[in-house]
Amino acid sequence: MTGGLRAADGAAAVVWQVDDVRSIGGRATEVIGAPRVGEGAVVFNGESDGLLVSANPLAGLRVFTVEVLFRPAEDGPPEQRFWHAQDTATSRALLETRLDGMGSWWLDTYLMSVGQDGRTLIDPKRKHATGKWYWVALRYDGKTMAHFVNGEKEREGAVEFAPMDAGKLSLGVRQNRVHWFKGAIREVRVTPAALAEGALQRVKK
Repeated sequence: MTGGLRAADGAAAVVWQVDDVRSIGGRATEVIGAPRVGEGAVVFNGESDGLLVSANPLAGLRVFTVEVLFRPAEDGPPEQRFWHAQDTATSRALLETRLDGMGSWWLDTYLMSVGQDGRTLIDPKRKHATGKWYWVALRYDGKTMAHFVNGEKEREGAVEFAPMDAGKLSLGVRQNRVHWFKGAIREVRVTPAALAEGALQRVKK
């Protein structure tokens, strides 16, 4: 299933090819800065480029799996937010990177419902080389969040995260326009189910 930025419980995955700065999933974007298209992906400069869509792909979902195919650049900022969903109540979900300045990055994910304690998952020991393509995933099963790189679980933890309402999605930057991402994003998937590890997307080596 492609197009549309709303996935209903029980529906198949919604898949968006991120290869046009003007629209994602059939929705017009607000273009921030001057992201460009290259290698079938949108490339962000890490300083002023982003895309904003006036829809929340997690709206109404009690369980979900977010997957992103991306390539972090070697010389990007130390802290970057490359996928950020936020609703009108300011509940939010983020996928982030941390870079060590020596050619490695690690994944940082965050879930927070208004009125509840948020949860961050991060492990600086789980480093990956910059400049390569990876599938990363954030899964929530109604009680526990977990994140993965190329289908391998790296961290998990319990968190209360209520279904979100309408809101927005940003790529390449946090929605308040800080923590810019340098690199490329080629594809985004949202599945209204907590996918098993074996069902997650992987980059073939």
